[in-house]
Amino acid sequence: KSNRYHTAVVPLYSTDRCVCLQVTSKGPQTIRKAEGESVTLGCSYKPSPRDTGELDIEWSVISPDTTQKDQMLVSYTSGTKYFFGNHAFEKELSFAAGDPSMGDASLSIALLSPAHTATYQCKVKKAPGVDMHKMSLVVMAKPSVPKCWVEGGELIGNPVSLHCESAKGSTPLKYTWRRERAGSIADGAAQNSVTGELKISNHSESFAGIYLCEANNAVGVESCTLNLKANKPPNRAAVIVGTIVGSLLLIFIFLVFVVLLYWKLSSRRRYEKEFSNDIRYSADAAVGAIFPSVLQISHTQNSLKKQSFPSYKSQKLHQSYISPAI
Repeated sequence: KSNRYHTAVVPLYSTDRCVCLQVTSKGPQTIRKAEGESVTLGCSYKPSPRDTGELDIEWSVISPDTTQKDQMLVSYTSGTKYFFGNHAFEKELSFAAGDPSMGDASLSIALLSPAHTATYQCKVKKAPGVDMHKMSLVVMAKPSVPKCWVEGGELIGNPVSLHCESAKGSTPLKYTWRRERAGSIADGAAQNSVTGELKISNHSESFAGIYLCEANNAVGVESCTLNLKANKPPNRAAVIVGTIVGSLLLIFIFLVFVVLLYWKLSSRRRYEKEFSNDIRYSADAAVGAIFPSVLQISHTQNSLKKQSFPSYKSQKLHQSYISPAI
């Protein structure tokens, strides 16, 4: 008699597919908003008849460092809302629906700032069902009103550059030039959407007109306008003649200045000489009036000196005539 053994497989779990709670929000994975605006992070869910446990909703910020815990923001349990962490942050957070238990656990954030940039997670639990939804929020600054200006003189035949720049705004910023009420920009111009430059290599009247530059990023757009002129270059011959005439005029003015200066100095010397002579004559007259005998003696002495001491040349001449007789 042989013994036979029968092996039976007993399933440890049900092979039926579990239809449990699901988060049904299908919004974008990354949301970009402007600073100062508000946003609603969607988290709609749908429980199944099998989900009989207590509803628990949690919103948290996912830490970029996997070794750190996520930051809990707000939760909803047993009909009560709980806020965690920064109390200043708490004032800006709220559930979009008055009663999150009705299938909408979306979170609203007011007055966005760069500090709100993060990855958020919505987790909904209702035993045995549980599901979650993640999304990234990027808060950006709108571009400021750009400044438009021209470099190059706007002369026909010369290169001209139109520039456009916003002082503020989150990158990446994109600049776009276009003409107003005059069709597209003529051929021969190239624009750089990163630097905001529209470069015209050979300016002509076909480029003249009003241009508009738009600075935009993912959350806003601002613009400025510029009136580009096409000025004719100056006559080179006239410029040369004007330069020569101007140079000659400067030389003439310089010569007149020199002549006037020389005349002034000469007049001053002549005046000083006449003034000194007047003083000398006045002094002689005064001495003669007071001491006439002294003045007469002085003149007599001068006359005697001239007679008693002939000049060296006169003596030599006298000796030359006397020498032969000796």
